[in-house]
Amino acid sequence: MIVRSLAVLIFALGAAVLVGALAILGRAPGLPEPTRHLRAMKDRSDPPSQVRSVTMGDFEALPHNIPLAERSAIESHGVQMSGWVQRVVLSGDGDLHLELAENRRRREDRDTAYVVAEITPPWREPARGWAYESLLVAFRPNLGGRSPWEAGPRRVRLTGWLMLDQPYDKHVSTWLLQHGTPRVTGWELHPVTRIELWDDGASAWRELRR
Repeated sequence: MIVRSLAVLIFALGAAVLVGALAILGRAPGLPEPTRHLRAMKDRSDPPSQVRSVTMGDFEALPHNIPLAERSAIESHGVQMSGWVQRVVLSGDGDLHLELAENRRRREDRDTAYVVAEITPPWREPARGWAYESLLVAFRPNLGGRSPWEAGPRRVRLTGWLMLDQPYDKHVSTWLLQHGTPRVTGWELHPVTRIELWDDGASAWRELRR
């Protein structure tokens, strides 16, 4: 009897942990529509058919506190932004979190304002060229690797989908206070579907193959 009760308790605890993990990832049953929508946007596996070039100012100008339908319409657009990746963070959910700054940061400079770009597991895990270690070499970020790169960050151009990460959008000022880095908005380039590196010798963009 005791063994059976213990087995039931372990099963119940395991189920609770599983449901909790799925809820955090936005995949648990019965979640509200905005949460399910956010998960669907993060899980997009097709590249946008059309993209437009944007700046950090364009990201800052995007609206906030809007109905889900209006937000979804904006998120249906593909965008492209160039800059320098000042920091790379491997998140707990497997996403590669990039801080894309518009201005090149030198080793001695403090972090500057940035837009978040995320490379999700479906886009990076099957691809050796987009593996975490490969991207560290390609981007040469100020932070993220074992040590700073002597040459500093490399100019990049990222293409992907617009996405509003609603939880962060509500707490951008709190993020600034906690982390000391000026994330400009909860709007992100997420997921990243194309990466290009600037070739100084050829004065042209070169795609980084997956």
